[in-house]
Amino acid sequence: MRRLLCTTLLFSAGLAHAEVPRVATDIAPIHSLVSMVMQGAGSPDLIIPPGASPHSYAMRPSEARAVAKADLVVWVGPSLAPWLEEPMSSLAQGAERLTLQEVEGIRLLTNRSGVAFEAHDHGDHEGHDDHAGHEDHEGHDHDGHDDHAEHDDHEGHDHADHADHGDHKGHEDHADHDDHDHDAHEEADAHEGHNHAPGALDPHIWLDPQNAIVWLDAIAASLSVQDPENAALYADNAAQAQAQLVDLQANIQAELTPLRGQKFVVFHDAYHYFEARFDVEASAAISLSDGAAPSAARLAEVRDVVKDTQAACVFTEPQFNAGLVEALQDGTALKSASLDPIGAALEPGVDMYPALLRDLAAAFTSCLAE
Repeated sequence: MRRLLCTTLLFSAGLAHAEVPRVATDIAPIHSLVSMVMQGAGSPDLIIPPGASPHSYAMRPSEARAVAKADLVVWVGPSLAPWLEEPMSSLAQGAERLTLQEVEGIRLLTNRSGVAFEAHDHGDHEGHDDHAGHEDHEGHDHDGHDDHAEHDDHEGHDHADHADHGDHKGHEDHADHDDHDHDAHEEADAHEGHNHAPGALDPHIWLDPQNAIVWLDAIAASLSVQDPENAALYADNAAQAQAQLVDLQANIQAELTPLRGQKFVVFHDAYHYFEARFDVEASAAISLSDGAAPSAARLAEVRDVVKDTQAACVFTEPQFNAGLVEALQDGTALKSASLDPIGAALEPGVDMYPALLRDLAAAFTSCLAE
C-alpha cells in the first residue's frame, strides 16, 4: 500500500509539472525577464545563445526543438529578429506568441538620423510613451525625467507602419549625405529584414528598464492564460521583479545624473533607449550596425563630431576594431569603455537582466566621470 501511495504521489507531481507551459524566448535579456516570472514553476528555453546576432541566426536542432515544443513564444518582435517569424509559423503553429514590441504602455523609439543624429529627437511612437495603465506604478517617475518633455515633440508614427517612413521628420534633410546613404544601402543588404534606416523602429527596446517593468505584467498574464493554477505565483513573481527593477532604475538614475551633458560616441546606435531613459545622450555612432565596418567618409564625419563636441569617450563593443579609437583621436585623448546591448558575457537566467543594466551604467560612469 505504501509503495502504491508513493507511486501515486510521484505520478501526480509529474502531472502538475507537465502543466507548466513550455516557453521559448528569443534573446538572453528577454529570457531573464521570463525566468523572473517563472521562478518556482519552471524555466524558459533560450533560442538565440549569448554572443549570436539576433538579426540573423541559424538555429541548431536543439533550439528548433525548443520552438517546436513551445506552448508560448516570447520575443521582442520582427523589428529585432525578422527571420524568426518563419520558424515560429512552421514549427510552433499551435503556440501562443507574446510580441513584446506590441505590448501597450511601452516606449518605442525610432532610429536616429545621420552620423551625428542631426535634427533628431527621441522619435517616440505615438500612443506608446504614456505607459497606459501604469501611471500609478511605484517609482514610475524619477526626477521628472520619465516623459522627457524636451524631446517629445517628434511627429507621431503609427506602430503598424514601420516599413514606410519616407516622410519622417528630418529624413529628407540628409539628401546631401551621399556617403551616409551609401552606408545605409550597404547595411540593408548586410542585414536582410532588419531596418536600420532613419525613422524605422529601433529594436533595442529592452534597454529601457521601464519597458521591462511593463513587460513583466504582460509575461505574467500570458503565462497565467496557459497555466491558471500558477497565476498567483506568476503575478507575485512579476511584482517582486518590478520592485527590483524600480529600485535599480532609481539607483542608475542617481549614478548617471551627474554625467548629463557629457559628450561621447558609440560604436553603433544601439543604446538610444538607455540614453533616453537616463538622459545621457550620444553625439554620434561610428557604425550603422553591430556588423558593419564604417566607411572612410563616415569615420571622417565621426572624427569631426568628436572634435566639434570635444567628446571625451568612445564606447566600444566586443567585436570592435581597436584601431578605430586611434583613428578618432586626432590629437585628442579619448577614453573608451565597452558596451554590449545583449550581455553576451553574462550567464543567462534570473540575474542576467539586472546585471546587464548595471554593467551599462558602470561603463558610462567609468568612461564619462571626470
